[in-house]
Amino acid sequence: MPRVRLLGSLMLAFALSGLSPAVQAGDVVLIAHPSVPRLDRVTVERIYTGKVVEVAGVRVTPIDLPVGDAVRNRFLVRWVSTDEERYTAYWTVRRYVGKGVPPREVVNAAEVSRLVAALPGGVGYIDEADLRPGVNVVAR
Repeated sequence: MPRVRLLGSLMLAFALSGLSPAVQAGDVVLIAHPSVPRLDRVTVERIYTGKVVEVAGVRVTPIDLPVGDAVRNRFLVRWVSTDEERYTAYWTVRRYVGKGVPPREVVNAAEVSRLVAALPGGVGYIDEADLRPGVNVVAR
Protein backbone atom coordinates (compact mmCIF):
# COMPACT_ATOMS: atom_id res chain seq x y z
CA MET A 1 0.00 0.00 0.00
CA PRO A 2 2.74 2.60 0.79
CA ARG A 3 4.35 1.92 -2.62
CA VAL A 4 1.07 2.79 -4.41
CA ARG A 5 0.78 5.99 -2.39
CA LEU A 6 4.38 6.96 -3.31
CA LEU A 7 3.75 6.30 -7.01
CA GLY A 8 0.58 8.40 -6.87
CA SER A 9 2.49 11.22 -5.17
CA LEU A 10 5.20 11.13 -7.84
CA MET A 11 2.62 11.21 -10.63
CA LEU A 12 0.88 14.15 -8.97
CA ALA A 13 4.19 16.01 -8.64
CA PHE A 14 4.95 15.53 -12.35
CA ALA A 15 1.45 16.65 -13.31
CA LEU A 16 1.72 19.78 -11.19
CA SER A 17 5.17 20.60 -12.56
CA GLY A 18 3.87 20.53 -16.13
CA LEU A 19 6.28 17.77 -17.11
CA SER A 20 5.60 14.17 -17.86
CA PRO A 21 8.13 11.51 -16.82
CA ALA A 22 8.73 10.55 -20.47
CA VAL A 23 8.92 14.01 -22.07
CA GLN A 24 11.44 16.53 -20.82
CA ALA A 25 11.89 19.95 -22.33
CA GLY A 26 15.12 20.75 -24.13
CA ASP A 27 17.47 23.61 -23.44
CA VAL A 28 16.61 27.11 -24.51
CA VAL A 29 18.98 28.36 -27.20
CA LEU A 30 19.51 31.95 -28.32
CA ILE A 31 19.31 32.54 -32.03
CA ALA A 32 20.07 35.70 -33.96
CA HIS A 33 20.44 37.28 -37.35
CA PRO A 34 23.86 36.49 -38.89
CA SER A 35 24.90 40.11 -38.13
CA VAL A 36 24.85 39.39 -34.37
CA PRO A 37 27.98 37.89 -32.72
CA ARG A 38 28.04 35.24 -29.99
CA LEU A 39 26.44 36.39 -26.74
CA ASP A 40 27.04 35.63 -23.07
CA ARG A 41 24.38 35.38 -20.36
CA VAL A 42 25.00 38.88 -18.99
CA THR A 43 24.64 40.47 -22.43
CA VAL A 44 21.44 38.50 -23.10
CA GLU A 45 19.98 39.66 -19.79
CA ARG A 46 20.90 43.27 -20.60
CA ILE A 47 19.36 42.99 -24.10
CA TYR A 48 16.07 41.63 -22.74
CA THR A 49 15.91 44.30 -20.03
CA GLY A 50 16.54 47.12 -22.49
CA LYS A 51 19.90 48.07 -20.99
CA VAL A 52 21.84 47.10 -24.12
CA VAL A 53 20.58 48.13 -27.55
CA GLU A 54 23.76 47.52 -29.53
CA VAL A 55 26.26 44.67 -29.62
CA ALA A 56 29.54 44.96 -31.55
CA GLY A 57 28.16 47.91 -33.50
CA VAL A 58 24.91 46.12 -34.41
CA ARG A 59 21.60 47.48 -33.11
CA VAL A 60 19.78 44.50 -31.58
CA THR A 61 16.04 43.84 -31.54
CA PRO A 62 14.94 41.23 -28.98
CA ILE A 63 12.01 38.96 -29.80
CA ASP A 64 9.91 37.29 -27.06
CA LEU A 65 7.53 34.36 -27.10
CA PRO A 66 4.06 35.10 -25.64
CA VAL A 67 3.32 35.35 -21.93
CA GLY A 68 2.64 31.90 -20.49
CA ASP A 69 4.75 30.04 -23.05
CA ALA A 70 6.82 27.31 -21.32
CA VAL A 71 9.96 28.15 -23.32
CA ARG A 72 9.60 31.83 -22.36
CA ASN A 73 9.34 30.86 -18.69
CA ARG A 74 12.48 28.72 -18.93
CA PHE A 75 14.27 31.52 -20.80
CA LEU A 76 13.40 34.12 -18.15
CA VAL A 77 14.66 31.94 -15.32
CA ARG A 78 17.88 30.79 -17.05
CA TRP A 79 18.88 33.87 -19.05
CA VAL A 80 17.25 36.88 -17.37
CA SER A 81 17.28 35.60 -13.75
CA THR A 82 13.63 36.46 -13.17
CA ASP A 83 10.11 35.11 -13.53
CA GLU A 84 7.15 36.25 -15.64
CA GLU A 85 5.55 38.35 -12.92
CA ARG A 86 8.70 40.36 -12.18
CA TYR A 87 9.60 40.66 -15.88
CA THR A 88 6.16 42.05 -16.74
CA ALA A 89 6.27 44.43 -13.77
CA TYR A 90 9.76 45.59 -14.77
CA TRP A 91 8.63 46.44 -18.29
CA THR A 92 5.42 48.10 -17.05
CA VAL A 93 7.46 50.52 -14.93
CA ARG A 94 10.13 51.02 -17.60
CA ARG A 95 7.50 51.90 -20.21
CA TYR A 96 5.66 54.21 -17.79
CA VAL A 97 8.80 56.24 -17.03
CA GLY A 98 9.72 56.45 -20.72
CA LYS A 99 12.72 54.14 -20.61
CA GLY A 100 11.67 51.87 -23.47
CA VAL A 101 9.22 49.23 -24.54
CA PRO A 102 9.35 45.48 -23.94
CA PRO A 103 10.62 43.14 -26.64
CA ARG A 104 8.25 42.35 -29.49
CA GLU A 105 6.18 39.21 -28.87
CA VAL A 106 5.48 36.62 -31.54
CA VAL A 107 3.22 33.58 -31.40
CA ASN A 108 5.61 30.63 -31.69
CA ALA A 109 9.15 29.36 -32.30
CA ALA A 110 8.67 29.22 -36.07
CA GLU A 111 7.81 32.92 -36.08
CA VAL A 112 10.84 33.69 -33.86
CA SER A 113 13.11 31.85 -36.32
CA ARG A 114 11.56 33.54 -39.36
CA LEU A 115 11.70 37.04 -37.88
CA VAL A 116 15.24 36.70 -36.51
CA ALA A 117 16.52 35.48 -39.89
CA ALA A 118 14.90 38.42 -41.72
CA LEU A 119 15.61 41.22 -39.23
CA PRO A 120 19.18 42.55 -39.05
CA GLY A 121 20.08 42.60 -35.34
CA GLY A 122 17.19 40.28 -34.45
CA VAL A 123 17.72 38.14 -31.34
CA GLY A 124 15.33 35.47 -30.08
CA TYR A 125 15.14 32.21 -28.20
CA ILE A 126 13.62 28.83 -28.94
CA ASP A 127 13.67 25.31 -27.55
CA GLU A 128 16.62 23.40 -28.98
CA ALA A 129 14.14 20.85 -30.39
CA ASP A 130 12.90 23.61 -32.73
CA LEU A 131 16.36 24.33 -34.20
CA ARG A 132 16.58 23.96 -37.96
CA PRO A 133 19.69 23.84 -40.18
CA GLY A 134 21.09 27.24 -41.03
CA VAL A 135 19.88 29.02 -37.87
CA ASN A 136 22.54 31.21 -36.26
CA VAL A 137 22.89 30.00 -32.64
CA VAL A 138 24.60 32.71 -30.58
CA ALA A 139 24.33 31.22 -27.08
CA ARG A 140 23.44 27.95 -25.39
